[in-house]
Amino acid sequence: MNAARPVIVSCGEPAGIGPEVAAKAWQQLRARLPFVWLGDPAHLPKGTPHRCISALSEAAAVAAEALPVLAHAFPAAAVPGRPAPENAGAVVAVIARAVALVQAGEASALCTAPIHKGALHAGAGFPFPGHTEFLASLAGAVPVAMMLVSEALTPPLRVVPATIHIALAEVPHAFTPALLRQTIELTETALRRDFGIARPRIAVAGLNPHAGEGGAMGHEEGNWMVPLLHQLHAEGMAVSGPHPADTLFHPAARARYDAAICAYHDQALIPIKTLDFAGGVNLTLGLPFVRTSPDHGTAFDIAGRGRADPTSMIAALETAARLGARRLGTAP
Repeated sequence: MNAARPVIVSCGEPAGIGPEVAAKAWQQLRARLPFVWLGDPAHLPKGTPHRCISALSEAAAVAAEALPVLAHAFPAAAVPGRPAPENAGAVVAVIARAVALVQAGEASALCTAPIHKGALHAGAGFPFPGHTEFLASLAGAVPVAMMLVSEALTPPLRVVPATIHIALAEVPHAFTPALLRQTIELTETALRRDFGIARPRIAVAGLNPHAGEGGAMGHEEGNWMVPLLHQLHAEGMAVSGPHPADTLFHPAARARYDAAICAYHDQALIPIKTLDFAGGVNLTLGLPFVRTSPDHGTAFDIAGRGRADPTSMIAALETAARLGARRLGTAP
């Protein structure tokens, strides 16, 4: 990890648990992993030791004693559990500012605290389904995919949904050969570049129960998934499938692949949230910089009560620092 280029954390929705988990993460990490919190210092939990800095390079000298903060003024106070519409524009501006700092080389990676899409839609006319799509737009409308990672599991689990924030009824139309190929290619690139896996093994889940069971439960597998995977294998990729999704995530199955591709959101997120609910990390593939996020939402129901678990935020910061260092060529 390059101390002169720390991870930058965008504050996310200030009425949620983002400020709390950031403060708790700093308490555990301190100088071991200096990071900079970008947001309004008035939104941090009361009593959080923090110091406003003017340059990200100052973080390493500050982090042992205080949370380094790059201040960004918000128009309204943060009331736990009650997002203020007038703050929505600042939440979006913080994300854009954080991306600009990473792209300028001042930060090694970006870690985003959770946003609340409904609050952003209502307060700022936010036109994106979520963080991932907004970040792709900021990066120049690049193709992206969402990987959920738990390296605390043995074997580890990395899972990528090909379709993300769409209704289940839309999945069979959106899940196309072109999209599956793109998702597999983005995943293989990330496994090579960011995880250092020389020949990534990628397992692909079927769309239908039992991977279609020879056409008895669906035809997508036989009609186009099998031919596509054969083509990718011929091109040199170590791909397998389509596999029944219900037998793809137990330990013996995970030992046979480095990442699993799923057809839709819940097919991918249910296993990782079941196996490692507190420690999963969201990683965006395809961006020209490293972006991670804790794999949880704003949790308005417990915001401001001191009960938020920072485990996923800490894992997201550690993953961001490690992958960012690899991108910069400074990994140990």
